[in-house]
Amino acid sequence: MARIEIPEGDGLERSRMWTLQKDVAAGIGIAGNALYTKISLDTRVREVARMRIAQINECHI
Repeated sequence: MARIEIPEGDGLERSRMWTLQKDVAAGIGIAGNALYTKISLDTRVREVARMRIAQINECHI
């Protein structure tokens, strides 16, 4: 649960959070799009890398 006020609405809380900072949201959107459409890594390799990064950061996968 967030410790800041997140706008009500549909979708995930983390998605609604970005409506608070539209410039940051735009940058994250561009970076995310590039990671999934412009990357030369095989999809399976990319997902294993993401899982390992989450593990290192002690995030639940």
